[in-house]
Amino acid sequence: MSEFSADEATVTTFVGNTHLMSSLLGRRDENLREIEKAFPNSTIHVQGNLISVTGPDAAVVLRLFDELVLVLESGQSLDAVKIARTVDMIAANLKPSEVLRHEVVRGPKGKSIRPSTAGQKRYTDAIESSIITFGIGPAGTGKSYLAVAAAVQALHRRQVQRIVLTRPAVEAGERLGFLPGDLMAKVDPYLRPLYDALYDMVGPEGTARMLEKGIIEVAPLAFMRGRTLNDAFIILDEAQNTTPEQMKMLLTRIGFGSKCVVTGDVTQVDLQGGRSGLAGVEAILYGIDGISFVHLGARDVVRHRIVADIVSAYDEVSS
Repeated sequence: MSEFSADEATVTTFVGNTHLMSSLLGRRDENLREIEKAFPNSTIHVQGNLISVTGPDAAVVLRLFDELVLVLESGQSLDAVKIARTVDMIAANLKPSEVLRHEVVRGPKGKSIRPSTAGQKRYTDAIESSIITFGIGPAGTGKSYLAVAAAVQALHRRQVQRIVLTRPAVEAGERLGFLPGDLMAKVDPYLRPLYDALYDMVGPEGTARMLEKGIIEVAPLAFMRGRTLNDAFIILDEAQNTTPEQMKMLLTRIGFGSKCVVTGDVTQVDLQGGRSGLAGVEAILYGIDGISFVHLGARDVVRHRIVADIVSAYDEVSS
């Protein structure tokens, strides 16, 4: 519980659980050092289970400690990356404990799939409340992964009867006939990231079983034409490589009881001399009830730190 002194220059909090206190500070106080680096104008003093903070950002730092304790109480661990993300959320006046404790789905081995950033939480909330959600952002922001997690959760809750995964096969010009094998073998290289996500959510055997029963369907985008998809969770991945005509075609396949998530990165268009169907779709569809657009950025990258740095560097050049 946090307390303010009379002059509000120094604030204190007491962590009742000694084990949580140890995890909060980190091995050899590594977590504490990260927090001190994030707030260089504040002085943090730890005595037993009592934490005192003095300085202009004292109240903010203490709120950070209180939020980190709530994260630890949910069974999660802390590291430098998670602390940095938590600091960003506090700076944006968000509650990190609400973001990091939100579970999208639980994997076959008990692994919880959760948003890791405020942007990812906005994305998962939009998927839950909207019929069509556009997740737009750079590589590593969890667009496809969280879309698959939401699809599996909708299937578990019997909100849909099947999952449809599709992706434009731009490198093959949507002409897959020259590739060896049946349709699954031809499309497999293009949908591999979605398969990897499914393996995390339902396991390799569960994925194979659902594919065999038609509960999960995979197909190149060109094969969607002329269909109506009812009671389905549709994921269009790498949507920046669709043409405007293909985008319209896919969105008008949506039937009753269905949801659709469209993911892509408008800075990674591979179309040869064509217009991207993702680039201009927000201007066309913005304001339609049931459609949401969520933009993710470098702060939402959950891969190696260097990926976020690369994204930021390219953003600076293009801005």
